[in-house]
Amino acid sequence: MNWIYLEDIKELDHIKKESEEHPVLIFKHSIRCAISSMVINRLERSWKQEETMGIKPYYLDLIRYRDISNRIEEEFSIPHQSPQVIVIKNGKPIYDNSHMGINYDDLKALVKS
Repeated sequence: MNWIYLEDIKELDHIKKESEEHPVLIFKHSIRCAISSMVINRLERSWKQEETMGIKPYYLDLIRYRDISNRIEEEFSIPHQSPQVIVIKNGKPIYDNSHMGINYDDLKALVKS
């Protein structure tokens, strides 16, 4: 999985614009949380580029960049969770889930829709 690290709050404007061309996934990860580590590991093991070609994955380290997570919550009206996946398309969230609800098959289905 080729993560793009989300480290600057200004990148959110770029992500919204980029989502007009293809879906963008934001994975909010806490390195201090065992569930978050398990979920990201499961996602990375399942991820197949040929099945998710339309989705560009961004990784957000919540410990270092909580301000970006707060901005995501404001910008997209999605309450903060950790771990959390949000998929943005045409500048709007089309999918969000957290903890054990994060499901690779759901993400694959977004490419087909």
